[in-house]
Amino acid sequence: MRSRSDSSTADAVANPAGAAEIGRFAPTPSGSLHLGSLLTAVASYLHARASGGQWLVRIEDLDKPRCVPGATAAILRTLDYHGLWWDGSVIYQSGRSALYLAALDQLHCAGHTFACTCSRSQLHDAAVYPGICRDRVVSRGLDAPHSIRLRVPAETCAFNDEILGRHVARLDKDVGDFIILRRDGIFAYQLAVVVDDAAQQITQVVRGADLFDNTPRQLLLFRLLGAVPPRYAHVPILADRLGHKLSKQTLASSVESHRPSDNLHLILALLGHEPPDILKHAEPRELLAWATLHWDLRRVPRGAVHPGFVCI
Repeated sequence: MRSRSDSSTADAVANPAGAAEIGRFAPTPSGSLHLGSLLTAVASYLHARASGGQWLVRIEDLDKPRCVPGATAAILRTLDYHGLWWDGSVIYQSGRSALYLAALDQLHCAGHTFACTCSRSQLHDAAVYPGICRDRVVSRGLDAPHSIRLRVPAETCAFNDEILGRHVARLDKDVGDFIILRRDGIFAYQLAVVVDDAAQQITQVVRGADLFDNTPRQLLLFRLLGAVPPRYAHVPILADRLGHKLSKQTLASSVESHRPSDNLHLILALLGHEPPDILKHAEPRELLAWATLHWDLRRVPRGAVHPGFVCI
């Protein structure tokens, strides 16, 4: 499988002249890529390449119970077959715990964390944490099973999504204190993704609209850790006939890598960038070159889209 430069790690990639932008694709290896996840990969790739920037791949494999054997290799093969070639070496979150622990210690020393012994049944699926353990001091000797939550301030977070526009959230009422270390000892997605994006100097994050609500949490963590946040653009999710997101949970079919050009044609059309007829039988390399030249976030739909029930 190919990358532009397999000789250096992604963390070590600097911003060379003329290639200041750095994007990334960060899948969880809980299965092979389905059409929706490939759409996100294509959009993030094009957004980075259209600016002359780099595109990194990071495997978010911290949650081992969710990881499926062989899924990482299948994901990387699918990217390769579709001409989505990355820069540097693939980064694996499972080997970066020391970085996450250092960030957790930084937040702890600044008084931004507290231990939470609440179970899911106690919280009754509350959308915002009700603050039951908020006044608890974090103690590494706490015997009861507990998670670590971030103490969210009573502030407003405003940001501009490059597709969905301006968004304003009241952190304490709309977000609430959220988990950054799970009770099973696994670092939470919110913390790990911010630490990695900061370490890899990511300047642009293009991801699915289902992750949009995570943005205020991550912007807060960037600020508390003293790191520069990226810009965000949330692409539409793919939905089925009933409007449900296509995902592994809804048994979405894996992408068939022996039809890469057909897959890319469909995805580019769903992203508002349908190739001209002259490229109907083009190879992935030609399709991506055309799409990179014509890439425009203003053409990307803002709502959920469906693949026309074409079998991919």
